[in-house]
Amino acid sequence: MDFVDVPAQSREATILELRAFSRKLVRELGFMRATLADSDLAPSAVHAILEIGVAPGISAKDLGNILRLDKSNTSRQVSRLEAAGFVERRISSDDARATELYLTADGKKLRKKIDQFATDQVSNALRRMVPADQQTLLRSLALYADALAQDNVAHAVTAKPEATPIIEGYQPGCIGDIASLHARFYSEHWGFGAFFEKKVATELAEFAGALPAQGKAMWLCVENGRSLASLVIDGDTATGIAHLRWFIVDDSLRGTGIGRRLMECAMRFVDEQQFSETYLWTFKGLDSARHLYDSFGFKLTNESEGAQWGTKVCEQRFSRGLAGR
Repeated sequence: MDFVDVPAQSREATILELRAFSRKLVRELGFMRATLADSDLAPSAVHAILEIGVAPGISAKDLGNILRLDKSNTSRQVSRLEAAGFVERRISSDDARATELYLTADGKKLRKKIDQFATDQVSNALRRMVPADQQTLLRSLALYADALAQDNVAHAVTAKPEATPIIEGYQPGCIGDIASLHARFYSEHWGFGAFFEKKVATELAEFAGALPAQGKAMWLCVENGRSLASLVIDGDTATGIAHLRWFIVDDSLRGTGIGRRLMECAMRFVDEQQFSETYLWTFKGLDSARHLYDSFGFKLTNESEGAQWGTKVCEQRFSRGLAGR
């Protein structure tokens, strides 16, 4: 029997066909719909439920990397799932300032429902294929998925990361954002309630309303119009003493260095203003913050127990001289 060489399909034609198949897969799997997998959730939320279920205790940062979502979108997605009662945050055993994500009882029920939907969908499709074609499909999809992943990694390595911008001064909406960040963080870690949130919002609003003012400054990390980190210097030029206040970083920015960048802005400011002392109050147990303060020349000057926030905590006062002296 004679064999005839059939010209290989051109690369351009292969790309067009593969794109057409990809679009069809997206449509048939339901990703064009507002909800997915017989749930009331969007496709990205469904995948978030699945990934948290597969890796209980996953961080928001790692979840975003898996889902190919940026930090702010990941944060909003987790917040929505948390508000819906499907996800809960727990304090990390390794870092008291970090949180881990877990499915709640309702989240586990939803994951089981999603898994069953997906299993039935795949099973029904496979019934229309002979076993040999099923194995060919698995190998081909595995090769294609791996190739896409490698390309995404290559782009992530070669692309120049854009630093999250830091903005000085008041920005519309920042008071509510900062108060919300404080309320959630200190509720999770210390059990603070409405009194604390009201105090932050009230005092911050009074401070922001007085800007611009000599010896006072505010720095914000802003993404898509939302403040995700903040730091304030409330200085008194008459006494030469500055108070570092409202230093907070959203979970989605943990490990990005944004806290250090905010501190650099603040320390540059107090040194330029020639403040003889800069002090801050914090709570014992926030070890990662303690390391950051130490690196900028802050020293522990006072420590005492108090219950003014509704729960007993050990308050600590740190102080820094001019240029870290």
